[in-house]
Amino acid sequence: MIRLDAITRVFRMGDQEVRALDRISLDIAAGEYVSIMGPSGSGKSTLLNVIGLLDRPDGGHYTLDGIDVTTLSEPEQAQVRRTRIGFVFQSFHLVPRLTAAGNIELPLMLEGMAAAERRERVEATLKAFDLTDRAHHRPAELSGGQRQRVAIARATILHPAVILADEPTGNLDHRIGGEVVALLENLHQRGTTLIVVTHDRELGARARRHIGMRDGAIVADET
Repeated sequence: MIRLDAITRVFRMGDQEVRALDRISLDIAAGEYVSIMGPSGSGKSTLLNVIGLLDRPDGGHYTLDGIDVTTLSEPEQAQVRRTRIGFVFQSFHLVPRLTAAGNIELPLMLEGMAAAERRERVEATLKAFDLTDRAHHRPAELSGGQRQRVAIARATILHPAVILADEPTGNLDHRIGGEVVALLENLHQRGTTLIVVTHDRELGARARRHIGMRDGAIVADET
């Protein structure tokens, strides 16, 4: 499903060149549950951003479902990103002025889905994520766990093939974080590819495959 071949990403800071990714080659099959771990600055979030088409590599090729997405235009990449990839971030990234229902509905609006179908899909999703009674609350009126549930609902409402989670429990206490992990793992059990970047060794150990990074390179890949 995902194939990276000699992916390089370079950032320039003044007169210094930092290789955030140094010729990364990696295959991830459909339906895998993968954790990516490493110290700060190891390149794990940069790798996730490249996989999620939020960042373009400076070298190498990235193939998703048999398509070399590094050759696609920005609008073409955006279409793939909307329909094939779901994102869950530590800081939620919800739209403050929209309600929980409005945030969840946003991807459907961007896809041009008819209003009646959007309402049905959003109502079903709110129920599935136990958010019906919070449908008309804005993010500032929700707890951290509720905000993350809204974020996961929004990320998965178009049924993406892969979910990318960057420190998904980082802003949550242990109990609520456990509930969020259970939601993500339930989606994985239904066949979604799940890739989690985390500093949390307990969370990372839950994955079936563990990738370790250091200095922009993969230093461990264990099942």
